[in-house]
Amino acid sequence: MLHPPSQFTLHPRRPDRLHRRPTSYCHHAGGRDPREFAASCAKQGAWIIFEASGGYDRVLREALEACGVRFSRVNPRQARDFARAMGVIGKTDRVDARMLAELGARLRPAPTQPVAAARRALQAQATRRRQLVEMRKQEATRLHQTADRHARADITSLIAVLDRRIAKVEAQMAALVQADPEARAIARRLQTAPGVGPIVAATLLAEMPELGQLDRRRIAALAGLAPIARESGKRIGPRSVSGGRPIVRTVLYLAALQASRRCTVFRDFRERLQRAGKPTKAALTATARKLLVTLNAMLATGTDYTVAAVD
Repeated sequence: MLHPPSQFTLHPRRPDRLHRRPTSYCHHAGGRDPREFAASCAKQGAWIIFEASGGYDRVLREALEACGVRFSRVNPRQARDFARAMGVIGKTDRVDARMLAELGARLRPAPTQPVAAARRALQAQATRRRQLVEMRKQEATRLHQTADRHARADITSLIAVLDRRIAKVEAQMAALVQADPEARAIARRLQTAPGVGPIVAATLLAEMPELGQLDRRRIAALAGLAPIARESGKRIGPRSVSGGRPIVRTVLYLAALQASRRCTVFRDFRERLQRAGKPTKAALTATARKLLVTLNAMLATGTDYTVAAVD
């Protein structure tokens, strides 16, 4: 089920205004063909607002991109929070479409940029690798939980199969990066930083194309590594990270763990935080943010990693 998008066209008498028109498009069995819908929107010069839906919106997104239709893919939580702020508690397809129309007209979300075919292929392989790694982790847990000889043999053989599949996917990811000159150059530069290997570099290429284009605060917030304040009156609560892109946050956390073991700069930074009383995970999260800011600066300035590049 795909939540209905909202459609905008230029106001016929006021080109500086948007004409709101919620649509009833819903992609499911027997629903309207997304290509037909996109072609109709292209003829009208419409701007489409819809919620990200965990991959279920892929068909609509690709159809809109193929027809050159402007669209904004918004965070579902933000869309729901906006509806509540407007005093709307109920949730139906018609209500969702109307609220997305209001959100687009009032907040004017930035248009979502089309995804290049090479990046889309890299995203697919990175996603498949995460799935296989998660399956391998589950099987490894089951191996430790059973003492039955036959069950252990079966689990061991399955883990071996998963190892081979993961290696194959990683090889495909490397081939995709090498096939694109720009991606190859970026990946090489990223890997000059401590803790960043081929998989981390490929994941950043696939999931964070904005790297090197934003300032340090915005890139940290985009990755979900910016500390969020929780203060009210005299109460000052502990700050924590949330939101952003969890995939990027996870790979940077693991990269920061390696960097803080092998690089003096990141190791000293982490140890200083821990001596100040920060929990280990909080110190590692801060190290991941420092690593991200360093990578962002490297791409922004077109330079490889040096100790001087670390803030």
